[in-house]
Amino acid sequence: MKKHIFLSLILFTISICGWAQIQTPEQFLGYKPGDRFTPHHRMVDYFEHVAANNPNVKLIQYGETNEKRPLIVAIIASEENMARIEQIREDNLKRAGVLEGEPSTAVPINWMSFNVHGNESVGMEAAISSFYTLANPANAKSQEWLKNQVILLDPCINPDGRDRYSNWYNQKMNTRLQPDLQSVEHNEPWPGGRANHYLFDLNRDWAWQVQVESQQRMKLYNQWLPQLHLDFHEQGINNPFYMAPAAEPLHEQLTPWQHEFQDTFGRNTAKYFDEAGRFYFTKERFDLLYPSYGDSYPMFNGAIGMTIEQGGGGQAGIGGYNSVGDTVTLSYRIAGHYTAAMSAAEVTSQNAEKLLAEYEKFYDENSSSPKGKYKSFVIKGESNPAQVAKLLMLLDKNGIKYGKAGSKSGIKGFEYQTGESKTFSTTEEDVIINAFQPKSVLTQVFFEPNPVLNDSITYDITSWALPYAYGLEAYAVETRIDPAGEYEAPEFVSNQAGKTPVAYMASWEGTRDVAFLAELLNAGIRVKYPEFPFEVEGKSFPAGSLLITKGGNEYVENFDQKVIEAANKFGITLATTMSGYVDKGKDFGSPNIRIIQAPKVALIGGSGTNSLNYGAIWHFFEQELDYPLVNLELENMGRYDLSKYDVLIMPSTRGGGLSKPALDKVMEWVRAGGKMIAIDGALNAFANKEGFELKTFDTDEEKKAAEKESEALAKEERLAPYQEGERVAISGGAAGAIYEITMDETHPLGYGTGGKYYTLKNNSSRYAYLTNGVNAGIIADNDAYRTGYIGYKIKSKIGESMAIGTERAGRGQIVYFVDDPIFRGFWESGKLILSNAIFMVGQ
Repeated sequence: MKKHIFLSLILFTISICGWAQIQTPEQFLGYKPGDRFTPHHRMVDYFEHVAANNPNVKLIQYGETNEKRPLIVAIIASEENMARIEQIREDNLKRAGVLEGEPSTAVPINWMSFNVHGNESVGMEAAISSFYTLANPANAKSQEWLKNQVILLDPCINPDGRDRYSNWYNQKMNTRLQPDLQSVEHNEPWPGGRANHYLFDLNRDWAWQVQVESQQRMKLYNQWLPQLHLDFHEQGINNPFYMAPAAEPLHEQLTPWQHEFQDTFGRNTAKYFDEAGRFYFTKERFDLLYPSYGDSYPMFNGAIGMTIEQGGGGQAGIGGYNSVGDTVTLSYRIAGHYTAAMSAAEVTSQNAEKLLAEYEKFYDENSSSPKGKYKSFVIKGESNPAQVAKLLMLLDKNGIKYGKAGSKSGIKGFEYQTGESKTFSTTEEDVIINAFQPKSVLTQVFFEPNPVLNDSITYDITSWALPYAYGLEAYAVETRIDPAGEYEAPEFVSNQAGKTPVAYMASWEGTRDVAFLAELLNAGIRVKYPEFPFEVEGKSFPAGSLLITKGGNEYVENFDQKVIEAANKFGITLATTMSGYVDKGKDFGSPNIRIIQAPKVALIGGSGTNSLNYGAIWHFFEQELDYPLVNLELENMGRYDLSKYDVLIMPSTRGGGLSKPALDKVMEWVRAGGKMIAIDGALNAFANKEGFELKTFDTDEEKKAAEKESEALAKEERLAPYQEGERVAISGGAAGAIYEITMDETHPLGYGTGGKYYTLKNNSSRYAYLTNGVNAGIIADNDAYRTGYIGYKIKSKIGESMAIGTERAGRGQIVYFVDDPIFRGFWESGKLILSNAIFMVGQ
């Protein structure tokens, strides 16, 4: 095996003469690549060393992580191309139609990204070796390739996760190689190094840009829009090597050329692997449907996006035994990624002219004649201005153009909310996004109501339409509707201080309203909400609106100034009233006007909890609400003093998560007045257990019917062909199916929803209506299904089930969310309902 380790490494190396100025990685770092994991800061040092000694290498620091590590990209070019690098970049945007004019250069851009998952740790090591070869002026072959391309190399997309893993591993590894996978160095503790600081999977965040790393990287990416993007990963230690072509399902918007070039790259790389006797596979597992991956997002932007997966991962460490007893070493894994990177540089050079021609064709054809069924998308501006504003921010990040609709009538289109074709009219407040623009494909993919799924076995969710994610009234139209002009958001007029009113009044519609509430509570300002709609002085407000009253806030210094400054900070238009005597509804002194006691919130994490769900909640509190949060460990729940907290949030867990003693302690706390919010798998801690309302079946008859059906399905599975096993298994699951939830607007969980919410279902869980609790959100019937994959075994059973509910226990409450309401931080509308549970329920 050692012989094969170095075959790829020496394959492209021509000479070491004249390398005096640029040190090899081994010379600079003091150890051979593969002997140990390199700390992120030492990688940065090496890249700076190479750039300082080669004028044809330029480093860009495009941002920094949550933990203040630098995010860098190296630009590597020939002397001629580096001298005109800005012209090459601008010409590329002209080909895409993002800039006007005709390009005068013909140089494709090849972008390589490493280590988006921190514990897929070979990535950064392979980036160092690849960078050395590509940047070294003495390497004749790489310098020849650089005549026909510019390479942008991002050595580590996720430095925080990478250092979490590598620092832990370097502390635990044995000096003598220990490949026994039971050894501690091969078993990461929770949460592992895969995710970033906030435990987000950055490889699912390309489109949504929830995380700071993604936001900064995508700003740079969209300034270049490369022709090629390679995304380097690792997979399980028992898998060899995966490379493009990708697997089905392949999105219908992808072009024959994109498929063809993936095959060209795969065959070229396979040639070198065959010479080295290395195994690999293609066209399996890793599909191109979900738009927020490091391969699919570039594809939808005209590039050739490719996932590269080396077998090993965090479990392999410096070296570990695979299932056949071979030692999979770090140096061997470096060689795999290095070979793929060099192959990509080679085939880009060989196909430079074709890459540019097909790229330009992609943009020309799609912007003038979009392929998708729907050509235009209308967002009704009055549906929720706060959420419309957030959606437009996302479109801006992705370079998608939009405009105002103008007044039109008699338009026929698909109505997202009902899932039916309707005739509707537009107004000046509505937003038009059509597919006749440079980002045509990305636009259609973001808004397509029902992606074509030509294979039900997919690697990720199968629906993500933004009107559902943002809870907006919207339409998809099959014809072209051009904007009537530039869209201008309703002008925000800053609130001005005057005579202190009896109350300031504010809406409760989206996350900016929640952030405003958090700001007030942090400042010690007392806030209330009405349990019933009301009208005062000609102004109408629904239940759940925010009331900031003079009475009860007399102790707050500079009360008016603080309220107005907070409102202006978040763009909240305040209404005022000089009387608490309302025209309709309950007066401001009514017992039905509730005080929002600032809750002391704790989030349960640690081994046994879903780190991604945990991370999304953590990020929501810190980066969107700026509200205090205590982080607890699941395994210690039986020992904590829970009286310090008003709210416990338990993200999805395996098997419910809580031990019997911990559950008893938590329930003692709930009965004393605490509020437990349980999400997804955490419901298993309460379902079908004595003393709890939550049941997975409604009646004994339904249980018997389910058992009978289960027996029949088990027989079906036993008799199914062996190779159909995976398809049979997924027929009982869900992969991002969207359902309409009917919300009870009279209950705090339903405030601000307008009676509807769309949930993204990634589980097959079905719960009966609560008998004595509150069914605040229900899937009323099977017609509530809108889009996305859900297996036939459960699709007909999801209707008439509880999706969001609450039950009392003593003086406290348990709030149930069957599905994750803030999935990956991009399911925007669910953040309001989670906030209802945190701030409104039980007050």
